[in-house]
Amino acid sequence: MKILVTGATGYIGKRLIPLLANSDHQVVCAVRDKLRADKSYAEDDTIDVVEADFLKPETLHDIPNDIDVAFYLIHSMSNSSKDFESLEERCAVNFKNQLEKTNVKQVIYLSGITNEENLSKHLQSRKNVEDLLKSDTFATTIFKAGIIVGSGSSSFEIIRDLVEKLPFMIAPKWLNTKTQPLAVRDVLSFLHRSVGKEDLYNKSFDVFGPEILTYKQMLLQFAEVRGLKRYILTVPLMTPKLSSYWLYFVTSTSYKLATSLVDSMGIQIIGKPSPINNLLNVDPLSYKEAVSLAFEKIEQNSIVSSWKDSMVSSGRLKNQLHKYINVPKYGCFTDYKERPVTDSKKTIDKIWSIGGKNGWYYGTYLWKIRGYIDKLFGGIGLRRGRTSPTNLDVGDALDFWRVIFADKEQQKLLLYAEMRLPGEAWLEFKIEDGLLKQTATFRPRGLWGRLYWYSVLPFHGFIFRGMINKLVDV
Repeated sequence: MKILVTGATGYIGKRLIPLLANSDHQVVCAVRDKLRADKSYAEDDTIDVVEADFLKPETLHDIPNDIDVAFYLIHSMSNSSKDFESLEERCAVNFKNQLEKTNVKQVIYLSGITNEENLSKHLQSRKNVEDLLKSDTFATTIFKAGIIVGSGSSSFEIIRDLVEKLPFMIAPKWLNTKTQPLAVRDVLSFLHRSVGKEDLYNKSFDVFGPEILTYKQMLLQFAEVRGLKRYILTVPLMTPKLSSYWLYFVTSTSYKLATSLVDSMGIQIIGKPSPINNLLNVDPLSYKEAVSLAFEKIEQNSIVSSWKDSMVSSGRLKNQLHKYINVPKYGCFTDYKERPVTDSKKTIDKIWSIGGKNGWYYGTYLWKIRGYIDKLFGGIGLRRGRTSPTNLDVGDALDFWRVIFADKEQQKLLLYAEMRLPGEAWLEFKIEDGLLKQTATFRPRGLWGRLYWYSVLPFHGFIFRGMINKLVDV
């Protein structure tokens, strides 16, 4: 079949696409920016990439008419827009209107479990989208999941931060809320196996793991898998705002995402039984099994997708990445250094491994201080790290930077700063004519931007000099 996948650069989409392609389907990936699509797609005859922004109907003309099945995986966990409900509504309506012009027979939507009367704003929005997608020209299959557990998922990484950083936790009372966590590989099995199944047309199914657990039990079981002893005391004094700050400062989440999570975590998420497990032959894993398998992926450095690479994780870059590739020259401050390269392959490998646990090769403690300062002022700090210790792709998060361009053949890496700044900043590494050229560019915003540049200039001198020396020291 020819299958359209929206949200193709998202956490679920990036994992679903290879499964569909390996099942001999022709996959069409809809992305807002082609630069963010996986480079391997260009070498795969079964995968096509089209640019489409479902907030802009005029950009949807490249979606083919001969598709058979479409996955709707567009949603937001960000509060960056106060009107995100209407944005999600517009996306769904534009998607439906466009798909009704095609030959599509089935639309599959991954939603959230919404069985409680009082729902969070995000769960209510997901429920509204379910209704908006229903059509007279195609059938819908809706899967409603709760907490998704897998390497790189937001819930997994937040729980990991809490368990590994805090031997003793004074936690908010919502840790006693019940939920049914589901392994990401089971989510993918439900989605993948539902393609073209006519007995699932115009039906909705709750999908969930075999256990009902509180968030507190999830934390303690996670600790057991990791061989750690942890103690948790829940108190009723922590308001939603305090809980959001607690998550923000202790874990790798942003404050906006923490607010959304706290809003949702106060709602019990228990699924309604259905025959879907038997219909699709899926036997969901237990929570401990899901955690163990996630760490196998981490240890193998084979994390396919991570929530940290989503633009939601920062909110600073809202436009297409290609708009930031052309580094400005006028009205900017620059720190330029170059060194002769004796082994370009080793230098490129070092550049592609920069940041995260590897550090920045020189003055890493100063980078950490800058990260703490950024976080104190509501920025992202160094909390995101990097998804892979050795690979970088366009759109990846890299500490408080975003990868704008990454091409080993051209021997060039370009990063855009997502920390709190009175201006915009780029950091470029490029090997050319036997030289490593390292350029930091800052475009100030007003007087404060200029004062900021001169205040950090003394540190740039030895930090950037030390860094480039380490990169060419093979």
